[in-house]
Amino acid sequence: MLEPMHFGAARMTHALHVLSLLTALAVASGLDSADIAGRPDAESWRTYLERSERLAAADRNALLAELAAAGGVPALQAPDGDDFRPPDPTKRAWYASQEAGRLVDAVLSFQTPSGGWSKHVDYSRGPRRPCMQWTSQSEPGRPPHYQATFDNASTVRQIEFLAMAWHGMNRDACALAVNRGLRFILDAQYPNGGWPQVYPLEGGYHDAITYNDNSMTNILKLLKAIGDGDERYDCVDETLRPRLAESLERGIECVLSTQVIIDGHKTVWCGQHHPLTQKPVAARIYEPPSLSGVESGQMLRFLMSLEEPSPEVVVAVEAGLDWLESATVTGIRRVKADGRTIYKRDASSDEMYWARFYDLETGRPIFPGKDGVVYDSFESMAAANEKLGYDYYSTQPGGVLTSARSKWRKRRGDGL
Repeated sequence: MLEPMHFGAARMTHALHVLSLLTALAVASGLDSADIAGRPDAESWRTYLERSERLAAADRNALLAELAAAGGVPALQAPDGDDFRPPDPTKRAWYASQEAGRLVDAVLSFQTPSGGWSKHVDYSRGPRRPCMQWTSQSEPGRPPHYQATFDNASTVRQIEFLAMAWHGMNRDACALAVNRGLRFILDAQYPNGGWPQVYPLEGGYHDAITYNDNSMTNILKLLKAIGDGDERYDCVDETLRPRLAESLERGIECVLSTQVIIDGHKTVWCGQHHPLTQKPVAARIYEPPSLSGVESGQMLRFLMSLEEPSPEVVVAVEAGLDWLESATVTGIRRVKADGRTIYKRDASSDEMYWARFYDLETGRPIFPGKDGVVYDSFESMAAANEKLGYDYYSTQPGGVLTSARSKWRKRRGDGL
């Protein structure tokens, strides 16, 4: 077990690494034809890029047509809101209510022409109006930002919600939107099985195969639920189901191929992986290439949910569990101070944590700040950064190492 608050005590007040801006922003750049030239699978990637460009044009032209029909008025920005969280699916009666109908109208109206949804749209403000962007994340006149995305569970949650609404009110529009959303997921999947954070492709780190905020995991869980015959998705077209099943298999293959190997040993995953090389890459200035404790725990939980895991999946899971156990952080306690969540050294604490970021070479927790510096302790990072940006520790993986691992091994006949 690690005790990172004591690691490098002589260097507690200064950085482990000072990243130049150039290095910090050395992220997965936007894909183009130059990236894929000479690859044996270049044709499949070329087809992918052409489809992305075609769908981006469809999104753009749909808005331009509305603006032209309105006499060339300026575009409107979508209302900004919190992450979309569908009501409890067990409350079946609610999904037939007038309140549900109003939310359905709004969600349907913000489905992009390409088939996905943006994030942080305030659906309580009602349906999208003509000449309004589908995203709240960019000002009118600027390139669309997060036009349609899987970030913060976007698109996946809208599909889940509309599938439940179809059960509650039997509206054909809900079923049509669910199937359009699923086709969007198929369109967005890379030839190697991964998914970008934003699609059509936006460029920069948004094009990376994204595990951050459980993006990949959320998509795979949705596809698995459909393949398992979950009745919530009875409205899915039968002709679409084989493609979704194949997409799930390719997604799992990508998960296996992106599992980071260090000194010959499989570990876990980074928040982002390059779409072509599949190597760990940076995202924002405070998201360096690293091993992820939280997202990796959720991916392991998903892999352990597979009813008939392949031998390759079994190896990946056991290696990931071993890493997760070795990465446990002890001797700290979570407290509130001046409105911030911070972590203090406390030898008497029996709390077990996992860091959000682990160094790819040392395996130690690291703490990247919004100042572009990667610190070797939470204390030094918090002292230098007023805004932390993340909750840098989590207890979430604990359940993966207890109940989830126990069920996994029992099901495989390995005992408790």
